[in-house]
Amino acid sequence: MSTYAYRRRIRLADRAPTAASIHLAWLGAGVVLGFLVPYVLADQLELPKDVYYGLYSAFAIGLFVAWAVSTGQPLAGMIRGRWRLAVALGVAFAGVTALIVIADDAGPRPDGFELVGAIVWRGLVYGFADGVLLSAFPILVVFAAFASTRLRERLLGKVAIGLAALAASVTMTAAYHLGYSDFRSEKVQKPITGDLVWSVPTLVTLNPLGAPIAHAGMHVTAVLHNYETDLFLPPHD
Repeated sequence: MSTYAYRRRIRLADRAPTAASIHLAWLGAGVVLGFLVPYVLADQLELPKDVYYGLYSAFAIGLFVAWAVSTGQPLAGMIRGRWRLAVALGVAFAGVTALIVIADDAGPRPDGFELVGAIVWRGLVYGFADGVLLSAFPILVVFAAFASTRLRERLLGKVAIGLAALAASVTMTAAYHLGYSDFRSEKVQKPITGDLVWSVPTLVTLNPLGAPIAHAGMHVTAVLHNYETDLFLPPHD
């Protein structure tokens, strides 16, 4: 190996842990904020639901974009990458999550324009933002943290990173739901289990659209099946 190649390899080796630490710092901050936002805005301040959904959605999507821009991630490239498969899997797993929702008891829902507004705001917007924070953000951050390592070059390494990314998503899901008072019980196990389902499209494709589409499908079904659900559309009264 030439002196130049050796020095370049050393520089890259020195740079990789720093890059990984930055991504993991973003992940840690995201988990903390993922708990604090619902805890402060919904649990403590008790903001009106639809006002809270707007602030939360801005936070969730803003966090993802801020991480991508500050760490030099190709945001447009991630969205274009395997997007057809990501959308197809997102729709398919939206169907799976819909089956989970309708297994719960049905309840009342609004009519007319109020129902349309709820589908758009509480279903699509809030559901998509939830999928970004709970799945797309932690999964893609973990894969980015290992981007410069040899693990990404081996099948078993990719599997290990995938499991770590899924664990990060489960951690984010747990932290976020614990921000709501009614989930500080065994009830938190239900969204954690759900995370293993709606995270699959992004985990498989590394496209940030997959999981949010699946999650939005679950929220839309919840609006249509039981608008006052005590499980799928927190915060709950």
